[in-house]
Amino acid sequence: MHVSPRLSRRSLLALAAAAPVAAATPAAGAGGTVIGGVRLGRDGVQATVTAGLPGKLTARAWLLADHDSGTVLASYRAHRRLAPASTLKMLFADTLLGKFERTERHRVSDADLASIPSGSSLVGLRPGVSYTVEQLWQGVFLRSGNDAVHVLALMNGGVARTVAEMQAKAADLQALDTRVVSPDGYDHTGQLSSAYDLTLFARHGLKDADFSAYCGTRAADFPAGGRGTFRIENTDRLLSGTYGVTPYKGLIGVKNGYTSHAGNTFTGAATRAGRTLLVTVLHPASGHNAVYEETAALLDWGFGEGSSAQGVGALVEPLSERGASASPSAGPVEAATVTEHGGGWGGAAGAGGAAALLAAGAYALRRRRAGRGPSAD
Repeated sequence: MHVSPRLSRRSLLALAAAAPVAAATPAAGAGGTVIGGVRLGRDGVQATVTAGLPGKLTARAWLLADHDSGTVLASYRAHRRLAPASTLKMLFADTLLGKFERTERHRVSDADLASIPSGSSLVGLRPGVSYTVEQLWQGVFLRSGNDAVHVLALMNGGVARTVAEMQAKAADLQALDTRVVSPDGYDHTGQLSSAYDLTLFARHGLKDADFSAYCGTRAADFPAGGRGTFRIENTDRLLSGTYGVTPYKGLIGVKNGYTSHAGNTFTGAATRAGRTLLVTVLHPASGHNAVYEETAALLDWGFGEGSSAQGVGALVEPLSERGASASPSAGPVEAATVTEHGGGWGGAAGAGGAAALLAAGAYALRRRRAGRGPSAD
């Protein structure tokens, strides 16, 4: 498949929207088995120990797991496909983080910042200013800057290529609930992930020293042009303790997200007494702090009453680490060639979504066509 550079932005976005969107059924690997275990495909709370388990959680999906063993201790609709918002930036980092040296510099141009979606969260990159790769990643992790994501994607060869690589990375991680349309997680029709997949992204990322350092950084000085700098703080409130949220003891990251459409999303990791737990909470009913409060409640249970819980599933290992490939079990998928139009974000995002769907190894599951799915930040 070849997408013509003459296609309009509207046509490209329509192409992405018309591609198959996953229904709200659990991701299935070879043979139709639920990724991570059959209980993770069930509705309702899954746990072997319910004593002390928070009873007033309003999230539409959540998952709690042991980082080291990968054991899922408790979950609720683990594979439910929802808009991930900026938590999808974890997959962006998993895909690109090792590609550039931290000290490599890039001078930002006006063209680099063109077509970033209106209303995006920004770190404040300025045309004419030279930034190190380390500073760009600080912009991604601390301020969830879509401008920093956009520049790194362009350095990687473009938005469409980055989207396709992210989709291939998700396939290798066996994150089969995830469909990538834009690398920043911004609101786009059909951009989906799950509590299970986002926890996979966090666990994989935390094995990388740079990923861990960036997501655990509370504040940094950022170039303002010339010799000036300005202070940026991490938008993860459980880490920074802002907006009335008490910092969580032992928290080490990972990534939060929010849009008015997607609501609040969060994946966090905390360590106590040598044990590290991972939690993902998606779309609590209301309140900007609810996602952090429910995360903290699940972590408290995991470090307390839940410490004796047996697993209800497992976080699977990447296919590449098992000596396997991420090729689809249902047969070969034709790789797409996508030509970006003018380097623009909107058109490239649509083309990238289509390319990712057709990229070899992008999907290994049977999907039903759904109507308009939720979009994200």
